[in-house]
Amino acid sequence: MKIGIIGGGIIGLSSAYYLMQAGHQVTVIDQTDLKDGCSFGNAGMIVPSHIIPLAAPGMITKGIRWMFNSTSPFYVRPRLSGTLIKWGWQFYRHSTKDHVERAAPALKELSLFSKAMYQQLAKELPFDFGFHERGLLMLYQTKETEHEEIEAATFANKLGIEARVLSASEVQELEPEMRVSVRGGVFYPGDAHITPQALVSQWVPYLVNQGVSIQSFTTVEDFVIESGRIKSVKTSKGDFNFDEVVIATGSWSGLLVSKLGITLPMQAGKGYSFTLNDIEKNSRIPSIFLEARVAVTPMGSSLRFGGTMEITGVNHSINMNRVKGIVHAIPRYYPDLNIAMPDKREVWHGLRPCSPDGLPYIGRSKSYSNLVIATGHSMMGLSLGPGTGKLVAEIVGNEKLSVSAAPFNPERF
Repeated sequence: MKIGIIGGGIIGLSSAYYLMQAGHQVTVIDQTDLKDGCSFGNAGMIVPSHIIPLAAPGMITKGIRWMFNSTSPFYVRPRLSGTLIKWGWQFYRHSTKDHVERAAPALKELSLFSKAMYQQLAKELPFDFGFHERGLLMLYQTKETEHEEIEAATFANKLGIEARVLSASEVQELEPEMRVSVRGGVFYPGDAHITPQALVSQWVPYLVNQGVSIQSFTTVEDFVIESGRIKSVKTSKGDFNFDEVVIATGSWSGLLVSKLGITLPMQAGKGYSFTLNDIEKNSRIPSIFLEARVAVTPMGSSLRFGGTMEITGVNHSINMNRVKGIVHAIPRYYPDLNIAMPDKREVWHGLRPCSPDGLPYIGRSKSYSNLVIATGHSMMGLSLGPGTGKLVAEIVGNEKLSVSAAPFNPERF
């Protein structure tokens, strides 16, 4: 079949790969050159340990407390927006223990499946994208966070995700070259990481070489509908006719599907990152500074720091106060790393597509028989990318799904 994928991030590229493998003729349409999306500069973590959705008990209280600190990890820009109010109400409704207990098994299954796909990709792709299975350290400095994280570790172990609670000295043993200042940590040995820009920058030309058509700098303007199907996609470079259409446009998905009369609650959660190069004594294991909500990933001789969740709508302004929060956190956990504020030009930002219940949207539309939606992965897009892409290929091919997509129904709101 002729398949059109709108969106060239990790979800779109993964879908293109598995659809191409299944023998379909694939076209990827993206409004950029595919070199700077949310899949490019993120922390590169593959985290089956992250089974608790963003909408969880305590997040509302923390969010309100953080909102009044300009360097905090979380910020919602106050604005008169009906979509933001509706999203916020749904987020509030889903921030419950019951929701976490329903959502966690679904996230676990998709996460483990996606990690297995990464293991396979590392063997079958003809290039290196820095795939390492070294686990993840969740580092804490306060008694309150220790209590929360031990609870999370107990919950993870119950669901079959291995989690080990470590003392400060045990954390330090895992990091022989980097001095770590913490009360303790939780180690998830089943997690992994990659260098995301190495994957994206090499996967695009590989896909083109395999026959996938990439239509870059192409904006989707509208759709032509006929008999409950998308007959054609109208773009800035002309019309495209497809047998099946996949929408994987991340934070823009809500706006795009509104042209089809579909409601997809979505907010863009802006995150920032910067990378230190040529680190002599580098960290070995990716970590998260829990109190500061900063993600740290070694990538060869480089070290990437990322963080913040800034709900400000789809915009590309860079708030250096948020970056300052990341910078100030680093020496508190890694005392030998006293770094200066990066230049604004060195700061990368990406817009994470956040659903109000913390679960992605993956599945066939009920409204259009040839439309599949794959978006809303929040901070987990890279982690869940290949698993989602494989599911998309199975949905398009009407095959038995490797994991259930029922909890990710794109028209559940």
